[in-house]
Amino acid sequence: MTEISDGLTERLARVIDDMKTVDGPCLPTLLAIQEEFGYVPKEAVPMLATALNISRAEVYGVLTFYHELHTEPKGRHVVRLCRAESCQAAGGEAVAAEVERRLNLKTGETASDRSVTIEAVYCFGDCALSPTAMVDERLIGRITAEKVLNRLDTAAKGER
Repeated sequence: MTEISDGLTERLARVIDDMKTVDGPCLPTLLAIQEEFGYVPKEAVPMLATALNISRAEVYGVLTFYHELHTEPKGRHVVRLCRAESCQAAGGEAVAAEVERRLNLKTGETASDRSVTIEAVYCFGDCALSPTAMVDERLIGRITAEKVLNRLDTAAKGER
């Protein structure tokens, strides 16, 4: 193992050990790992399975079931585009296509410089303002590609 892997292993072991006594520890531990690393490294699956005395398949099943858990690092900024029916009916698919085109990314992808990730969401519960999106944790209603990209630019500059 390399020095980096040893450091990763030690950090993972610490998080797993801290969470072992939580009721139903698999999901809370995966969330804690993601909080620590920004994603769930692949090395976490066998370590967590061993610590909880469950199969790797069970850990992997939980990891892949929840959309909020990620197995790859996300971008510094996350653009979530609503793809639910109300937003589709209000032109959200065209907005999403334009955002993808202008960022040169498809939904589900992260820029190679890890500046931004685009994700699909299937309802923010803000249908009265369809189509909607979220840039980082800020909800935007009645979106256009311009509104989304302007908010992304503002977020990248560190403004709120």
